[in-house]
Amino acid sequence: MKTKQAFNPYLPSWEYVPDAEPHVVNGRVYVYGSHDLFNGINFCLGDYMCWSAPVDSLGNWTCHGCIYKREQDPAAPKIRVTNGLAAPDMVVGPDGRYYLYYFMGGTKMISVAVCDEPAGKYQFYGYVKYQDGTPIGKRNEPFQFDPGCLMDEDGRLYLYTGFAFGGNPILLDGSKPTEHGPMWFELDTSDMLTVVSGDELQYLGVLTGEEAKGTPYEEQPFGEASSMRKFNGTYYFIYSSLNSHNLCYAFSDRPTGGFQYGGVLVSCGDIGLPGVSDVNHARMCTGNTHGSLIELGGDYYVFYHRHSNRKQSSRQACAERIRFENGKFEQAEMTSCGLNGGPLKGIGHYPAYIACNVYGKSGTRFMSMVKYRKGLNPFLTQKGGDREEGPDQYVSNFCTGCTVGFKYFDLRETREIQVNLQGYGECEVVIRREERGGVICRIPVETCTTERGFTGALAGLGQREALYFSIEGKGTFDFVSFDLR
Repeated sequence: MKTKQAFNPYLPSWEYVPDAEPHVVNGRVYVYGSHDLFNGINFCLGDYMCWSAPVDSLGNWTCHGCIYKREQDPAAPKIRVTNGLAAPDMVVGPDGRYYLYYFMGGTKMISVAVCDEPAGKYQFYGYVKYQDGTPIGKRNEPFQFDPGCLMDEDGRLYLYTGFAFGGNPILLDGSKPTEHGPMWFELDTSDMLTVVSGDELQYLGVLTGEEAKGTPYEEQPFGEASSMRKFNGTYYFIYSSLNSHNLCYAFSDRPTGGFQYGGVLVSCGDIGLPGVSDVNHARMCTGNTHGSLIELGGDYYVFYHRHSNRKQSSRQACAERIRFENGKFEQAEMTSCGLNGGPLKGIGHYPAYIACNVYGKSGTRFMSMVKYRKGLNPFLTQKGGDREEGPDQYVSNFCTGCTVGFKYFDLRETREIQVNLQGYGECEVVIRREERGGVICRIPVETCTTERGFTGALAGLGQREALYFSIEGKGTFDFVSFDLR
């Protein structure tokens, strides 16, 4: 039974778990992802954490703590900062144990850890290997990265890998990127490690680079982030395109080839939706993305991540319900209510970090590993360093020309709104139900060196409404939260 509303990001604001692979085990959704640090200087610097929630209450997430430490892998390089634990995936073996397939920078191999429980303490198990014992990745193959796995209904196990970004020499570490898209391996389920599909590399036919030109893959060629799902007898290969901000899919009637381009599942800046043509007009500053699909009670959800703190390496877990009809997915919109199953209540307290649209007068950008200058752009951040408690993320640099948007709320019974701010200025917070629509509320605000609430009236609104906040006049504030009454 649902007991708590679900927001985006769906984990606490201090938790940075991108690259989510969701799996249902015994009535719970378990999320396996990499682990960023707040303000980290690179991706994936934390050890693997695991979170889960009941399938019928996706706002009630439980932290199971650290399930695997980087140092448990015998091949772990001494230097962590350039050799983090990248995106993993989990599959249940025929022995009932849980196998975690992962990639660690500096090894060039696909590693495996195992546990008797879905979120227990995993132990190092071995490396995926050819029949002569050579680990895959050690024969000058294209870069083995971001493993995805599928245990098919017939009991056959498949592993998917690949990385097509040729301009990242640090990550490639001397390896070459794939020119032919993602690779697949069939593994022996008696040991969950040994390749039985042969020594020759096998490709899915999800195209990239020069091979994608003139094909349906041309606009969204394969980049990275392999994940495979099966719905109603059809195989769906999920991947991040070379555009990096788009999570896409291809589909086939078999797990090893024949894939046709399907479309974009979600963009971490809503790029591709009406009115959003490119990264400069995105609804949120963009970066890479990675995720997958899951079906719950006839509804489908896409898991992905967003970016915060003015750089790429403070990523947070998000998810959206996605339309699925006649075997095809329609691009999902970023919202504040992703896993909630419908609009958020029109009465309650809402932190500003659940904003799904955050952009300034100069628009947005594709973020790098170096913080961009604040300028007139609002951004998501937190006070203090990385930690495992203290959910105080907020929108900083909320100033003239900025837009901070939230979707969606049932506001039929809402009569008042209070914005909770801290900062300097004499201005008005202006609220709209559409980005460039008419004003539905004006709230005068003034300098407040500690957090303070300012109220205004709301009336005549509907069951599924967005709220867009901006400032008119001179002022720069931290937008902490708002209350609906």
